Amino acid sequence: MTTETDQNYLKEIYALENDHGHATTSMIAERLGYSPATVTGQLKKLSGRDLVLYSPYQGATLTESGRAAALEIIRHHRLLETYLARALKVPWDRVHGEAEKLEHAISEYLEERIDTLLDHPDVDPHGSPIPSREGVMRSNGSLRLADLPVGTHAKIVEVNDRDPALLARLEELRLHPGARVEIIAIEPVDGLITIRISGALETLGQTSASQLIVRRIRT
Repeated sequence: MTTETDQNYLKEIYALENDHGHATTSMIAERLGYSPATVTGQLKKLSGRDLVLYSPYQGATLTESGRAAALEIIRHHRLLETYLARALKVPWDRVHGEAEKLEHAISEYLEERIDTLLDHPDVDPHGSPIPSREGVMRSNGSLRLADLPVGTHAKIVEVNDRDPALLARLEELRLHPGARVEIIAIEPVDGLITIRISGALETLGQTSASQLIVRRIRT
């Protein structure tokens, strides 16, 4: 049995490994808002329970059981986001925060009831894949809008859900999963990206563009 604290650590380690290939102590501390000393202590506890492999001054890697526990809580979170968005019409810039409060509380029974009610969705409102009941997570890839050269056409497949202000802005620009964009120009100095979406020209900074996972498409 994992605690809420355990689950939060495992989920963040999974995300860091997925995004960066590794999860150092300082990276985990920054994500969770704890001191490095506090994180070190918790990682040692998780290591003692065979949920992570911990190396001093290096960080942690999920074990097989740790990965399974991380995927289970991610499944809870993303199913809850989808339920909140579809059934309760909670805006997509708020569902992440609400799901964070609920993800540790729901039972496996309620998880399956939600999954069935939603007809077994593959992705959450931000396009993030929902792990299967068996703990299988498919990937959207790692190509980001900020990586594309001028002239590229792409479809947005996933949006990072951590920043509510960014999500609200992207909603205004209609930059949501499924939206199709074309890279029109990239400023050589500051990297500002001009895109065409739905016939209109919009400008994004590198930080915002890096939060959009895309797939190249042919026109």
